[in-house]
Amino acid sequence: MVASAFVDAFRFMPNHVSLLLDKAGETAELAFAALAIALLVALPLGLWLGHRHRGLLLALGVSSLGRSLPSVALIGLGIGILGVGFWNNTVALVVLAIPPILTNTYFAVEGVDRDAVEAARGMGLTEAQILTRIELPLGLPLLLAGLRIAAVFVIATATIAGIFGGGGLGDIMARQITYGLGGVFAAALWVAGLALLTAAALALAQRAASRRMAPRT
Repeated sequence: MVASAFVDAFRFMPNHVSLLLDKAGETAELAFAALAIALLVALPLGLWLGHRHRGLLLALGVSSLGRSLPSVALIGLGIGILGVGFWNNTVALVVLAIPPILTNTYFAVEGVDRDAVEAARGMGLTEAQILTRIELPLGLPLLLAGLRIAAVFVIATATIAGIFGGGGLGDIMARQITYGLGGVFAAALWVAGLALLTAAALALAQRAASRRMAPRT
């Protein structure tokens, strides 16, 4: 049955390319909006806590809490506050995206070589300059790793939005009666492809950042 469903999925794709592209665009819009908001919240906080070498328990606590919160429960709670639709799902995804970004940003900055930081202070750099010119560039690879984890998690979880009026590829996956099992598998494959493409792009950025920070001989 699984094999036949995959065959049906590959038959479904060429006949519904426009539908899949539209729904993939909705999923990407939802996921990337959530990631952008999560970055605006978690990045400054993680940078500040890491630079101050404080808030380890907060970073670890937020990380543990984020992993333990069920996505469906968050979206269900949001329905009572924001109703069904885009923003209800976005808020739930923001809550899920913040922990890996915050945790990795904190450790990226906090783990920078103290000697490099003290040398920068000795040269007269301000705390803001130390953060932006020393700690952030050196910690960028680990920061990008946290963003990559959050992106994959959010894109995969965004499929739940189809159940709660958020549209996207999850809408196809939630309507097997309309699109058939082949449509469900096709949408799932497109979700996986979107997640893999995003992860690959961020992995390349992380590799480039690591290569830039590597000592030159």
